[in-house]
Amino acid sequence: MTPFISLVLAGFLARFGYQMARSPVLPRFAQDLGATPEVIGLIVAASTITGVVIKLPAGALSDVLGRKRMMLLGCLFFALPPFLYPFVHSAGALLALRFLHGFATAIFSPVTSAFVADLSERGRGEKLGWFAAAGDLGSTLGPLLGGLLLFYTASYPMTYLTVGVLGLLPLLMVLRLPDDEKPRATGSSLGARSDQFWRGIREMASSRAVVLASTLEAAMYVGYGAFLGFFPIYGRKIGINDAQIALVMGIQLATTMLAKPLSGRLSDRIGRKPMILAGLVLCAATLPLIPNVTSLWLLFPVSALFGLGVAIVTPSTTALVADLVKAGQMGSAMGVFGTIWDIGEALGPILAGFLIALLGYSPAFGLIASLMMAAALCFAVLVKDPQTAYGRA
Repeated sequence: MTPFISLVLAGFLARFGYQMARSPVLPRFAQDLGATPEVIGLIVAASTITGVVIKLPAGALSDVLGRKRMMLLGCLFFALPPFLYPFVHSAGALLALRFLHGFATAIFSPVTSAFVADLSERGRGEKLGWFAAAGDLGSTLGPLLGGLLLFYTASYPMTYLTVGVLGLLPLLMVLRLPDDEKPRATGSSLGARSDQFWRGIREMASSRAVVLASTLEAAMYVGYGAFLGFFPIYGRKIGINDAQIALVMGIQLATTMLAKPLSGRLSDRIGRKPMILAGLVLCAATLPLIPNVTSLWLLFPVSALFGLGVAIVTPSTTALVADLVKAGQMGSAMGVFGTIWDIGEALGPILAGFLIALLGYSPAFGLIASLMMAAALCFAVLVKDPQTAYGRA
């Protein structure tokens, strides 16, 4: 099995088990522990907040210590925290455990993306597209299995113990990867490694192109978070049932998952920048339509188009960040990218909730779409496509 296939399978298995623990099981568990709606929201967002803090140093450390070593550390957080959920008996303890469990994706995601990007410059966008699609498939199947398992067992401990067993599988996949023997520090001393760690963070955090590309992904995820967080409520408001809401959102997820490998491949051929701009403009154009459509049959194509926009943006932005990076700093770059991405993902439902309460659904989604268009304009003016500058692979 090639390292790339192993990474794709590890990404799928990691997301599959991790999302089983999150939705719809986690809000139900928090509610049964007596958590208020405000605390439930914080519990659901806790793992993303961990990512905001941890992704950058985790990615930078992988430049110094090696990808495989850091991925194994991330896999331990997939495997061990789920076995602690049966011992949780209060909302406060659940919140603390969610912060701890969040170390899993906070470490694993940027380092694995850096590993995939390291494998090859030629076809990088397509490889990142397949990797992202595998993660999306796990994120889609995980909640489905988690909800079914909770329904049939009526047991939170049994559900989370299953998550723990599944969490061992990505650890086994990563152990099969070849050792990462490439030296990532300019010297063997602790001081030299520390210098490289901080230098990588400084250079990537101060790179205008890397920060802008990451901000574009975050802007897209502000809209995506608004859709995921509030379409179910809007759907009930216009009279469609839970199954129909699930179908509308499922079409978006399926479109995103299926289109990512193709969009990544296209970005290898025609350049990252035109793909990113096309995807973000498509997201910004379709997002305001959602709260203005009341027909289920019209919601299906609108949701699919929004999912296509998401699919076009993500592999292209990840590949663009990788293209902009000097040798030995891929982990730091993916750490910056993941941190800014998580800020957007966490901000989306918070901003949408505030704007919906103040203005209503249609103006709120329209304003968020305007922010996405403004981010696209800044990106168009300020970032040069490295494939245009240096020739396409």
